[in-house]
Amino acid sequence: MKENDSISKSLKLFIVLSRAYKAINEHTNKYIQANGLNPTEFAVLELLYHKGDQPLQQIGGKILLASGSITYVVDKLEQKGLLKRIACPKDRRVTYAQITDEGKQLIQRIFPKHAENIDSLLSNLSDDEKTEAITLLKKLGLPAGKF
Repeated sequence: MKENDSISKSLKLFIVLSRAYKAINEHTNKYIQANGLNPTEFAVLELLYHKGDQPLQQIGGKILLASGSITYVVDKLEQKGLLKRIACPKDRRVTYAQITDEGKQLIQRIFPKHAENIDSLLSNLSDDEKTEAITLLKKLGLPAGKF
């Protein structure tokens, strides 16, 4: 019986986590899309803004996107004038994505509200509960090889 209880609780936790993620993600994506970006474009720009130039080959792993999709997203952002490709002077096989001034201005304008929206969505938890949730979720990710 204990094994069935454990399985039932694990399944329930999985569903609750999935639904919470979906609800929060849908809410944040509406704001991003209202500002002319899709969530992946926003993730790439946010990464470049906060972490600086990135090799195209490494962006996918940092924002949890398949590497094949990165070229498409980078092409779209480049067409919008929000990033540019920069050849690596030391290794011709490496190309960096670099946020443009226009991309910086966009992120500077929309990121603070994005962060406030997330804070508002998570406001039912105290700071201590958020810290505990971070610890527990990292612990959950370890067996799957993440974090």
